[in-house]
Amino acid sequence: MLSAEEATAAARAGGAPEYVTVLNLNRVLLHQPTQARDFVQYFWDLMYEGVLPPRLRELAILRIAWLTGSEYEWTQHWHLATGLGIPADDAVAVRDWPQADVFDDADRAMLAVADDVCAHGAIQAATWTALAAALPSPSQQVEALLAITGWRMVASILRSLDVPLEDGVDPWPPDGVRPTTA
Repeated sequence: MLSAEEATAAARAGGAPEYVTVLNLNRVLLHQPTQARDFVQYFWDLMYEGVLPPRLRELAILRIAWLTGSEYEWTQHWHLATGLGIPADDAVAVRDWPQADVFDDADRAMLAVADDVCAHGAIQAATWTALAAALPSPSQQVEALLAITGWRMVASILRSLDVPLEDGVDPWPPDGVRPTTA
């Protein structure tokens, strides 16, 4: 991981905004400054310029983090999800979502897509049917796929590079429970 000073210099050199240096993930990716810039922009666009409801995106990301054992992804997106108003009980329920009664059809479709992508690398036909019923807009369907496959890639990057949590951040909120894959 680059030091704060090295990350700031790399961000400037690559044309990335300096605020990206706050996250440890980006301080690792800034070894490739222009790719880090594009990476951050891609996920920024999905999060803040997208057509997918934030609840659906965040529940799916938490599910991916749980399935892959990505402590960093779970921890970052736990705080993001609850900050967006997603109830903590709903976020925790992604751990065993088929048994939970807090999810509507759209939530369940997104969680099933996350499961398919993690298990098979692609969305299965029955899951596509459920997603299309829950999200009839083709732009939302495509964005769902882009988000889920994108954050699945992020989980792989985080685990492969063993990116540590930022200082002072407790892992696996809210209760420290880890998946068996962690």
